[in-house]
Amino acid sequence: MNTSILAHSWHVDGHDWAVQHLRKSMANGRVRHAYLIFGPEAVGKETLARSFAMALNCTHPDAALHPCGECSSCHRIESGNHPDLLYSVNDPNTGALKIEEIRSVNSRIALKPFESRYRVAIFRDFDHARPQAQDALLKTLEEPPPHAILILLASSAEAILPTITSRSQIIHLRPVAAQTIYDVLTAKHEADEPMAALLAHVSGGRLGWALNALHSPDVLEQRAQQLNALEEALQTNRAERFAAAERLSKDKQALFPLLELWLTYWRDVLHLCEETGVGVSNLDREAALEQLARYLTPEEALSALNATRTALQTLNTNANTRLTLEVMFLDYPGLRRE
Repeated sequence: MNTSILAHSWHVDGHDWAVQHLRKSMANGRVRHAYLIFGPEAVGKETLARSFAMALNCTHPDAALHPCGECSSCHRIESGNHPDLLYSVNDPNTGALKIEEIRSVNSRIALKPFESRYRVAIFRDFDHARPQAQDALLKTLEEPPPHAILILLASSAEAILPTITSRSQIIHLRPVAAQTIYDVLTAKHEADEPMAALLAHVSGGRLGWALNALHSPDVLEQRAQQLNALEEALQTNRAERFAAAERLSKDKQALFPLLELWLTYWRDVLHLCEETGVGVSNLDREAALEQLARYLTPEEALSALNATRTALQTLNTNANTRLTLEVMFLDYPGLRRE
């Protein structure tokens, strides 16, 4: 059976190599107690983690068919109602994964499985856990219960302590090819070709985002508003940018997807400034991108890209959110031309 068919049996698209890697570890009896899956938001990390949990606890008599998707265990894990599948919960106000939550999951993962081979704990947004909170997981990683599997999900490994990464099997999920996303949308979700083509390009390789946008039209409208906000900010003076920073700082959680989107915009501008020949990902903004690139130097585009990336990283710390955005806006082009 080829890797593509195996990946589809896991309901995972675009990451066939990761599915094959995990299947081999199961077949060879080399399942690790901790995995760190990282990659862009909505690229498929949680889908892979959940499918892995299904495969580990599938009750089908033929191990080669795990996960079967038909047994009671598979159905309940897929629906999120399995007693041996645990999810951490981030703080609803700050988005942080707090030390108390990690300790709570630690205490529950230590219990013997109610009915399965393994108890599996999935930690969403583990890169939103501060160092002290991450430290709370170390004892479990160093002396894991024989039945426990820990799966940490993160956008990048940069904010993860070396003591965590060194004790985890790392799986890096990269953006999915636009053609793969297009094929999935048209073949599996009956998207019309123009919409599938648009979503495949603007998704940034994030299949989960593309699927959400396909079924929720508000997603594309929100994206348009977020890009409008960036383009408008570039036309304003320092005071108006500071006012924008004040408004945006009121919802810290909304800043993460916003700045991730702005990162893709600045990458497009940089490619155009440097004339790399790489097609823009924000295809519906191509005219505006080309116009902006004509007025900027590659150094200015790179500075804006780095400022946005730095702001994203800083948001995971205790730094003042408004000041973080103000600094970012000061590094955006335009002010020197006032």
